[in-house]
Amino acid sequence: MQQIFSPADYPDLLVGLGAPDDAAVWKVGEQRALVVTTDFFTPIVDDPYDYGAIAAANSLSDIYAMGAEPFLALNVAAIPPQLPPEIISEIFRGGAEKAKEAGVVIAGGHTVQDKEPKYGLVALGFAHADRFLTKSGMRTGDILFLSKPIGSGVITSAIKADKITHEEAIETIAWMKRLNRDASRLAMKYGACAATDITGFSLLGHAWEMASASGVGLQFHYDAIPFYPHAEKLALEWCFPGGGFDNAEHFGAYVKFAAEISQERQMLLFDPQTSGGLLFALPVDKAILCQQEALLSGIPLWQVGKVTQSKLIEVV
Repeated sequence: MQQIFSPADYPDLLVGLGAPDDAAVWKVGEQRALVVTTDFFTPIVDDPYDYGAIAAANSLSDIYAMGAEPFLALNVAAIPPQLPPEIISEIFRGGAEKAKEAGVVIAGGHTVQDKEPKYGLVALGFAHADRFLTKSGMRTGDILFLSKPIGSGVITSAIKADKITHEEAIETIAWMKRLNRDASRLAMKYGACAATDITGFSLLGHAWEMASASGVGLQFHYDAIPFYPHAEKLALEWCFPGGGFDNAEHFGAYVKFAAEISQERQMLLFDPQTSGGLLFALPVDKAILCQQEALLSGIPLWQVGKVTQSKLIEVV
């Protein structure tokens, strides 16, 4: 296919036409860059307000993954004609209130008719032109941190299959509505080398994107990885979304598991996430300070592994 756009033709486009990343970055001044992204998806929970809030948090997450601060957004929605107006209103209210929590104004947007609801945001943020995060840049010895538990794909699949109650899923829903703002600010403060947010390609899939872009390997400690309540129990029942099997097939060749990690536990690490946490790497000399501040400030953060020279992902 003929290349229509060349990075060399757009010197102010700092991220976008080269290696894939979480958002596009455009230089707008000597010290300022505009970060732009969009995301939307179909409902994953029953409550329309929660759905709107989760979709908004998920959309803003790509801005945080770049080490930027969001400030403006537009709604993007597909609405079935028969959907009651009060449900539509609650979806938009959930998104608007989550955006307001992030310091973001939703200044309009666009809707179309469709058979199935879809909602999300076009999100814009600002970053320093010389100081933002990408998936590349990790170095051997860096320490890996994760800001949310894993297992939302399993939990939302269980909700649809009536395998867990709403009360049992409340904690996971609250996590999915949580912004990655605090984790992003910590990452930037302590000199993160690279970052991404964990979404549909799973923890291991997105981790491989970072490892591949950085030319390194990663080692995760399974016992250090946090999971949502009931996720491991549901994994034993093979309550996985279809995307998890796709992730395992696509990324499995780059992953080596310790013999004692069962197949069900392996699959949990390929579980597609919605509004997942940030995965970022810090130099060793900054990792302890970052973890101490997170603990003192009540910011959830787990040290889950390190960067290696192996050129693959190991889970031990």
